[in-house]
Amino acid sequence: MKSFARRSFTLAAVAAAALSLTACKENLGAGPQLNVVSGYIEMGATPDRPAVGYFRVTGGPRDAQLVAVTADLAQRVEMHESVRENGVVTMKPLVRADVPAKGELVFKQGGKHLMIWNINGAAVRAGKLPMQFVFTNNNNERILFDLPIKQASTAMGGEGAMDHGAMDHTPPADAAKK
Repeated sequence: MKSFARRSFTLAAVAAAALSLTACKENLGAGPQLNVVSGYIEMGATPDRPAVGYFRVTGGPRDAQLVAVTADLAQRVEMHESVRENGVVTMKPLVRADVPAKGELVFKQGGKHLMIWNINGAAVRAGKLPMQFVFTNNNNERILFDLPIKQASTAMGGEGAMDHGAMDHTPPADAAKK
């Protein structure tokens, strides 16, 4: 009877290992996956100023586009881009941002960034804001990522710094259609 039990256990172990390898095989050779890999939020200098979000996304096996970033614990989140026109840096709303296959999309100071209004006090005290990144690709992927919250920098100078609170932050007219 011991021999039968040992063989049954061995057979079950081999079957489990085979199933595990089959599941792993689906991801082998698939290459990099679309993912939010890092980032942070910097609070506004005063409570009436919006916070700014920066992050990095690595591309998967196919091109994708980031079409929205949302946060249940914030009043509003918008994607923007700082651009230089006629020697003046201005900010424009973004409806979408490309994530190249196997490449990366970076939202950073002086370029693409998030504007985040009225973050819930509990999230600020916890030091992170749970966010949902929405992409267009074969399955309209949604990635959840907690962005750490930093207090406003005391050195807000430099080329990338802008007074976001003084700007008109209205979505583009065609944003509702997309």
